[in-house]
Amino acid sequence: MTKLLPMNRRSFLQTSAAGALLGLAPSLLGSRAAAQDALTVGFIYVGPKDDYGYNQAHAEGAAIIKAMPGITVVEEENVPETVDVQKTMESMINLDGATLLFPTSFGYFDPHMLAMAAKYPDIQFRHCGGLWQEGKNPTNTGSYFGYIGQGQYLNGITAGYASKSKKIGFVAAKPIPQVLQNINSFLLGARSVDPSITCQVIFTGEWSLAVKEAEATNALIDQGADVITCHVDSPKVVVETAAGRGAFICGYHANQSPLAPEKYLTGAEWAWGNVYTDFVKKAQAGEPLGNFVRGGLKDGFVKMSPLGPGVSDEARAKFEATLADVKAGTFSVFKGPINDNKGNAVVTADKSFAEDAIELESMDYLVEGVVGSTA
Repeated sequence: MTKLLPMNRRSFLQTSAAGALLGLAPSLLGSRAAAQDALTVGFIYVGPKDDYGYNQAHAEGAAIIKAMPGITVVEEENVPETVDVQKTMESMINLDGATLLFPTSFGYFDPHMLAMAAKYPDIQFRHCGGLWQEGKNPTNTGSYFGYIGQGQYLNGITAGYASKSKKIGFVAAKPIPQVLQNINSFLLGARSVDPSITCQVIFTGEWSLAVKEAEATNALIDQGADVITCHVDSPKVVVETAAGRGAFICGYHANQSPLAPEKYLTGAEWAWGNVYTDFVKKAQAGEPLGNFVRGGLKDGFVKMSPLGPGVSDEARAKFEATLADVKAGTFSVFKGPINDNKGNAVVTADKSFAEDAIELESMDYLVEGVVGSTA
């Protein structure tokens, strides 16, 4: 996605010290085993750490564990989903002494993280996403992720109250299940306020493409949408463009309220600091890290941005009541009857799916009221 700088510190050290490292690696591993509480943790990002989005959310989590006793954090940003990430992982292991690595981008997993895990069986690798499979992938690897759809539902509640046109908009990257779940959750939240609200979606085709994100945002507003949200790597362009046009914003990934303080309603954020803290504490104690780690709002994996000045008292009351139900585990976004936007029943009246329901992992539809297509 983002080009790696031609020669950064890590690239230089990899080039100049590669021969010596081959001999040093076993002794480094031995010294690390002797000091279990001292832990070096590596984080790798596909984009900049200050992108107001996906990468920043992970970097904020890394910043939290930096303050923990005995923890050293090493980070590398702007690492593409190519063999370059393997070089970065090897550098963190051999140069920095990292024994726990978090390659955070989707495309880092296969073949890159898997190749490094096979080469370094004593190192722990945890990938953000849903790709790890028991019995297929190495035991020193695993995945972690959060159920953020309920956060988008809460976004939708604030959007439903704020919209005057009864048209809201969604700028999305690609029609994969998680994105579709977020779009559907956003509209269902808005329709819990007003069943006549519609949501138009525009897919950009890319996770990070500022020009298309700006074009999509403007197109949605031109067609009447007065509240916008998104699912792209960095919502910064969407937020600034929408606010510049006078539309309200619901954020995603991280807190974008500083970009549009008067127009930002709330946002669905990752709370990776809680997740990384748990991983690190287990690693320091010599406990199993877990290979398939999941959670949502009630588990502290996801959080909501503070409500902005555009949120009415009525909206705040419904938002807070729904959030309390979510945290109590008594709320379901996908509770039937629900039809898709082609008129087919996708959730029957007798069905209600929990946030971790396997059926949601393969979502391939847009619900009734969403204007757009998955094709």
